[in-house]
Amino acid sequence: MVADRIALAGARLVLPGGVVEDGRIAVEGERIAAITDGTSGGGTEPGDLDLTGYTVVPGFVDLHVHGGGGASYASGVAEEALLVTRTHLAHGTTTTVASTVTGEIDDIARQAAMLSELVEEGVLAGIHFEGPFISHHRCGAHRPDLLRDPDPSLVRELVDAARGHAKMVTLAPELPGGLESVRMLADLGVIAAVGHTDSDYATALAAIEAGATVATHLFNGMPGIGHRAPGPVVALLEDERVTVELINDGVHLHPSVLDLAYRTAGANRVALITDAMGAAGMGDGLYPLGPLQVEVRDGVAMLSDGSSIAGSTLTLDVAFKRAITVNGLTLGQAVESLCTTPARLLGLGGSIGSLETGKNADLVVLDSGTYDLVAVMRRGRWILGGEKLTPVEPA
Repeated sequence: MVADRIALAGARLVLPGGVVEDGRIAVEGERIAAITDGTSGGGTEPGDLDLTGYTVVPGFVDLHVHGGGGASYASGVAEEALLVTRTHLAHGTTTTVASTVTGEIDDIARQAAMLSELVEEGVLAGIHFEGPFISHHRCGAHRPDLLRDPDPSLVRELVDAARGHAKMVTLAPELPGGLESVRMLADLGVIAAVGHTDSDYATALAAIEAGATVATHLFNGMPGIGHRAPGPVVALLEDERVTVELINDGVHLHPSVLDLAYRTAGANRVALITDAMGAAGMGDGLYPLGPLQVEVRDGVAMLSDGSSIAGSTLTLDVAFKRAITVNGLTLGQAVESLCTTPARLLGLGGSIGSLETGKNADLVVLDSGTYDLVAVMRRGRWILGGEKLTPVEPA
């Protein structure tokens, strides 16, 4: 049930202009009605929820997630897709782009048709096709025998199957048809992402010039930086037109590598993602990832044959906490990378991605000392933890 009116008072608020102490957010229906602080007449009123000791940030936005809660978007089953979304929502992700995985073209098209219905219902923000248009040499947890060259007609087939809800396609631009497909996607208003690629520096630059604007999980699924052969990483990092995805789980990237990306690109060009598979929010065990089998041990997902990392078990509340406590980012930088930057990339910056009057009441409440998740609100409705918050006592 959406509250007619509710106010959260006494919190630290991470706003576009900076961090405000003793802030107050008034929510009416699905939207933020007002934001004030103690110095501008905010204060608290009887009946407000007391958020003293808590920090409020915008709902997280995940550009790249395959699964969670034991379920997968690639299953083609609506109930599983809903479970994935609910699992990540309970960890603060209020806006989700569903990622598919390499499979037969017809199967992926059927998945896209199902996921499109959830976009139309407001459950998802769009669809991301990761594979099959990727390199055999850098395929990671994608089945090699199902990979295809990015022939523009095949790429267009998947985009059309999404019924206008395709947000992003990851491809290897060095493959036959790669640059042509990048140009086509750019013309269609779909994000072309460079990833799972064996391209060199010059080809990555050509892809950017053709319209590619995202690096799919930068560093992972591509050649490393060489002092004579800089490869795609340098091209993608140095160009201001490119947003770089990073997986901050402590497994995919060493903290110093993530720090390097931030120093080079800045928080306004970094989108922290999960790339999560079905084990996110679950325990160790065996899980499917498209047509492949994944074994999770100590929270690390690997193909069952041990040949590759197979996505992550990350949730964005953990990524946010690591950004602050491990990488030393400011609250503003963390919010930019988990909320503002991905929202802008999706063209949704007018309604989500920051705490501002008139935007969706998508809120994450964190403990100000530990940055652990306390509560989640989506469009004015408590998803998690609202019952833990107590009203302000009358004076």
